[in-house]
Amino acid sequence: MTFGARVLKTGIAVTLALYISDLLAFKPPVIAAVAAIFAMQPSIYRSWRYFLEQLQTNTLGAALAMGAGTIFSNKPIAVGLVCILVIMICLKMGMEETVGLTLVTVIAVMEASGQWEFALNRFLLSLIGIASACLINIVFFPPRPKEQFIVQIHTVFDKLSLLLRTVISDEIKEKVFREEKRGLEDSLHSLSEKYKLFEEEIKRLRKGKFGQVRLLVVYKQMLHGLRTGLTVLDVVEQHYFQAARSAETDKRYDAHLERLIKLHEHIMLKFDGKIKADSASHLNERENEAFIQETACRMDGGKDGPVRLTIVASAMYDYGHQLFRLDRLVEHYLKGTEDRESESLLPAWLRR
Repeated sequence: MTFGARVLKTGIAVTLALYISDLLAFKPPVIAAVAAIFAMQPSIYRSWRYFLEQLQTNTLGAALAMGAGTIFSNKPIAVGLVCILVIMICLKMGMEETVGLTLVTVIAVMEASGQWEFALNRFLLSLIGIASACLINIVFFPPRPKEQFIVQIHTVFDKLSLLLRTVISDEIKEKVFREEKRGLEDSLHSLSEKYKLFEEEIKRLRKGKFGQVRLLVVYKQMLHGLRTGLTVLDVVEQHYFQAARSAETDKRYDAHLERLIKLHEHIMLKFDGKIKADSASHLNERENEAFIQETACRMDGGKDGPVRLTIVASAMYDYGHQLFRLDRLVEHYLKGTEDRESESLLPAWLRR
């Protein structure tokens, strides 16, 4: 984990929970601090959802712990059995994420051995910690998954571009290739998580409008295009260099891969508004199909070379196919944006 806003906000939430606990004379304040640490989430939607789920499971857990504490006191076996029961209930309710903090509440309440004042005190301490984390997450540096996704997608594309441009030409050092590819896989996984957060906020929290939903579709295809590019790297590594090839074959595959990455770059620039929407791309669908057809007709590559080279060509074709689909989605989205901007310039009495 790197130092960022979430790390800073966790520290602030813990401080706030401790101050509130001291102000209300609730002891021990460490329970509120632990609750604040557990409750810090990567998005506003997840913070709100986590708060509601914790409110339910903590209330239920505290009630069970209070009843068990009254009957069995705070005997270790009783605490263990109640914890098992609470875990089963949380799993049944589909609230697995709340288990950790709910068990903290259960153990703290059972420690009170049926004394209502102490049990309520410990239950409220947990709620103070949860509420502090949610408040800080919303007020201080609120998570912006959309902006983070936009920045990160360009970083991932740059890494993919470097590897695709050098993988067949074999210019990049093997150690560097391994490190860069591992970094690309990690970045792509992180990007997928950012997309999920953005999708949740649009669909669940903001009740996204049609334009926002269309943007989600574009971003999802961007992510799919990057994954398909990573698949090309995997297939080249597994099959291309195992087949005997001529210099002409290397040149042909390298040239087509260069055109694919230029097409990808062209689409990204178009979406960012840096080039004209009607500017010509570096490759069309017919040329992409012709490449794999030509590969299927060739017999170079040794005994199993044609099969291996066809697998590589198929992966490259699929990469191009996903890029052409992304290109169409970007054009439709940009056209819809232009139409909305044009409509906003009309007098109010002309708008429908």
